[in-house]
Amino acid sequence: MFGPESESNRRFRGAYLENIQQLLTSPRLILRPDAGGFPPLSEVPRVVFDPSACPAPRDLEGGFSGYWLVSERLQRAMSAVDPEAFAFVECEVRLADGSAGPPRFMCDVVREVDALDEDASQLRIKVDDDYVRGKFYSLGGGARLVFKRDMLAGAHVFLTPFNPSAFCDRSFRNAVQAAGISKNAGVSGISFVDALDI
Repeated sequence: MFGPESESNRRFRGAYLENIQQLLTSPRLILRPDAGGFPPLSEVPRVVFDPSACPAPRDLEGGFSGYWLVSERLQRAMSAVDPEAFAFVECEVRLADGSAGPPRFMCDVVREVDALDEDASQLRIKVDDDYVRGKFYSLGGGARLVFKRDMLAGAHVFLTPFNPSAFCDRSFRNAVQAAGISKNAGVSGISFVDALDI
């Protein structure tokens, strides 16, 4: 399982999406559609960094209107290993003084595969009509997940229909680290958790 790191005591990043109101389609409160991916955008997303206020964004940061903000080197690694798993939109990046900042991309995991082997896994499965798809994989309190390899058919990164977490294989994790991205989640912003011991 992988996603934005949230365990360190690092102060909140010094970056924000400046033109979010222009990008939103009423009555939505976040940019990301329920089905994922990117809606048609009226303009290029503008991200402003203010390093004097807080730390600069790491290679992966969550909380950008439903999306991740990723560095150029992480975007390249993601695209090289599994281009069909992700959707990206390049951002216009500015520093607080108005000068151009380092390239950044908004990112969404768009491949979804119902590949969890429920019988071989250990987790709580909540079944209720209140859930959008009728059930939810609860990973809180610990879980041990086993996936059906034949259903993944070479996919390195994917979502399940019943939990918003993203999953990856070791090839993806190794490619991210080979791109020069720190193994330290507090430094890179990327948390990798073994799905056999959540």
